[in-house]
Amino acid sequence: MGLTTVSSRKGMVTAPHRLAAEAGLSVLQDGGNAVEATVAVAACLAVVYPHMTGIGGDGFWVIHEPDGAVHGIHGCGGAAGAASLDLYAGLDAVPFRGPLAANTVAGTISGWTAALETAGGSLPLARLLRDAIGHAQAGVVVTAGQAAIAKAKGGELRGLPGAYAATFEPDGRPLSAGDVLRQPVLAETLQRLCAEGLETFYTGALAADIAADLALLGSPVSAADLATHVVYRPEPLTVRIGGAQLWNSAPPTQGAASLLILALFDRLAAGTADGFDHVHGLVEATKQAFMLRDKHMGDPVFDGFDWQALLNDGAALDALAARIDPAKALPWPQPPQWGDTCWFGAADGEGRVVSAIQSTYFEFGSGLVLPNTGITWQNRGSSFRLAEGGWNALKPYRKPFHTLNPALARFDDGRVMAYGTMGGEGQPQTQAALFSRYARFGADLQEAISAPRWLLGRTWGDQSTTLKLEDGLDPAIYAALEAAGHAVERVGPLTATMGHAGAIVRHKDGHLDGATDPRSDGGVAAW
Repeated sequence: MGLTTVSSRKGMVTAPHRLAAEAGLSVLQDGGNAVEATVAVAACLAVVYPHMTGIGGDGFWVIHEPDGAVHGIHGCGGAAGAASLDLYAGLDAVPFRGPLAANTVAGTISGWTAALETAGGSLPLARLLRDAIGHAQAGVVVTAGQAAIAKAKGGELRGLPGAYAATFEPDGRPLSAGDVLRQPVLAETLQRLCAEGLETFYTGALAADIAADLALLGSPVSAADLATHVVYRPEPLTVRIGGAQLWNSAPPTQGAASLLILALFDRLAAGTADGFDHVHGLVEATKQAFMLRDKHMGDPVFDGFDWQALLNDGAALDALAARIDPAKALPWPQPPQWGDTCWFGAADGEGRVVSAIQSTYFEFGSGLVLPNTGITWQNRGSSFRLAEGGWNALKPYRKPFHTLNPALARFDDGRVMAYGTMGGEGQPQTQAALFSRYARFGADLQEAISAPRWLLGRTWGDQSTTLKLEDGLDPAIYAALEAAGHAVERVGPLTATMGHAGAIVRHKDGHLDGATDPRSDGGVAAW
């Protein structure tokens, strides 16, 4: 039996792992609000989904308050002060794995801090992290999906310095489905956060231990880099489409690309969900958005492109949409982007709705597991270009380009929708598919996520830049897309290649609908 949309009234959480969703719900049931529940989910995912996220990564939030205000949080770290071109002399690119890949500060914990500062909650941090600590101590059962990734990536990770092998291959082999993963050192670190305060990650005793570990393993990130890290609260980008206002994260994330795809598609004719005009239109809108993204998206300190001005300019959006041929595919590829991620969302009875996402970039990030803290450190800075200037060029303290982008919408009828997915290059595309199915074509929320999807280019774990499509669409669609010039690649039944999506909708009368992705180990927890 397939998944169905979950409905409730008091509160709801959706996450790509069932245990994380349950952790968030228990916080709501104990009197916490949606922000507090989201922190609980984020912490739990760091334990039960360590191949996709962790406290050694970055995180972004978009929050819709009960009064209708929308604000964002960027828990995003910059490059180390020592991360200069000289550090990578003789290399053509920043390595994807190892100490030199661990070249940016982890911002996730600062994002939790900023969110809790404005949440008005009442629960202590120890309560929010309770389930995460418990799962790290007692262990969690490894799922088939996790086991497959551990097996596939073990060869490139187990020989790295640090505690990867001791943590994730304690018996000298990758953990298999049904094995129990225990992380007692990470549990102690989470307990220290509760006892010492979240700020200890950057300026306290824990920061000193983190810096010592990083130095021991050869990372350029120093205690000074941790101490000078600052969380940012930029206004989310926003755009108006028919019947709704949309929000997403500002640069250095690709949130603008996600908004552009939907704004351009809003200007195109499409009669039915998953018909040729729908799929072709979104794919071609994606190409237009990605070409702009890959020229101008990055740290706003170094790139002054005004994305909000573009999104406000109806004539400019009309002109971009006019470039789309309704019958013919624009030649592709463009350089694709990587990324592994966990998106999750929560809603409470007061009307607060949260869309959040965090990541260590590749599976298990840089592969460095800090031996004295159990933290898996991200490799987000491996996306930097080793160049003197230009897009995403490596510079000390610069923030790297991010694929992460949590989405949120408010409909004219009062509904508020939080939605998102993991999947690097696929994130904006999956967002567009599920949102357009639900908002434009009236699909059931769960069906909008479960239905077959497509992906232009490369996502996590994949190298090709074809237009990949799952089985299950009208057979005529595949032929029509190929005839239009798309490089069609059939990828079989539902696959994690298409990401792990989720969504929550709060209706004007207060009732909630939620959905998770059958491609993940996720769940919706509600009461």
